[in-house]
Amino acid sequence: MKTIDIIVPCYNEEEVLPLFVKETNAVISTIPEYRFRYIFVNDGSKDKTLQVLKTLASRFLNIKYISFSRNFGKEAAMYAGLKNSTADYVIVMDADLQHPPKMFPQMIQGVEEGNDCCALYRSKQKGESKLRRLVSKVFFSFQNNISDVKMPDGAVDYRIMSRKMVDSIMELSEVQRFSKGLFCWVGFKTKWVEYENVERTVGTTKWSMWGLFKYALDGITSFSVAPLRFVAVMGFVISILAFIYIIITLIQTLFFGIDQPGYVTTLCAVLFLGGIIELSVGILGEYIGRIYIETKKRPIYIASETNLEDDTDMFDF
Repeated sequence: MKTIDIIVPCYNEEEVLPLFVKETNAVISTIPEYRFRYIFVNDGSKDKTLQVLKTLASRFLNIKYISFSRNFGKEAAMYAGLKNSTADYVIVMDADLQHPPKMFPQMIQGVEEGNDCCALYRSKQKGESKLRRLVSKVFFSFQNNISDVKMPDGAVDYRIMSRKMVDSIMELSEVQRFSKGLFCWVGFKTKWVEYENVERTVGTTKWSMWGLFKYALDGITSFSVAPLRFVAVMGFVISILAFIYIIITLIQTLFFGIDQPGYVTTLCAVLFLGGIIELSVGILGEYIGRIYIETKKRPIYIASETNLEDDTDMFDF
């Protein structure tokens, strides 16, 4: 009988966890030919998420948890879950039930057809503002245009992967992770399945617009050097324009005398070039900052406690 680990990052999810386990158990009880285990990763929650996980673990033998010493972020939580998984297949999903467990049978069928991964992308983004939907669409379009790593519009972390694919992802030990890109970068045969996003009914989202912006920036800088090339091209173009302007000015001076300098022209040129320099330094700083962080070789996460060492049969209810 094949086994499946369900990796669930958690941050302040005390309200939704009992409902999540109830609904997910209802689905996996209809798939008796597979044995399931949960690996919840408490990402330094400030509420009673850890206490709720301990209570659930005392009721169900197949519920395991890892609790971080502080908040390391969702990417670190997913990495911790994948690192501690041992099953034939691994499912990664959120705890807020916006990744509906009812998709399990279709996802399992996707990998049993010979694919190494069955991943989902959203057709409709219920509960999200028009601005957030627009930003998401722009990000995926921009990312796909500047990078060799291609992701469909609306791609999410919700997916099932083979053991072979998970082991390949674990070989990528970078600290600043963008898992959506890493899942695609390692390759393997992936089946994409469209699903309708479910609006969150319990709790509130932990993602702010600023957090999403930083996350998108991580994705862009992790898989493309296009911004650096853009700076180089922009500098070359400005240099050519400046050289042409110098030639024109010299010719005007030789044939028509010294022209009275214009205040507006000088101000616009200074502000424009100053802005370009600041933008260039900022882009370079992003890449240098990533190099600086990676060279420290700090651990991706630190666990304060876990029940994975228990001797119980971890795949039994």
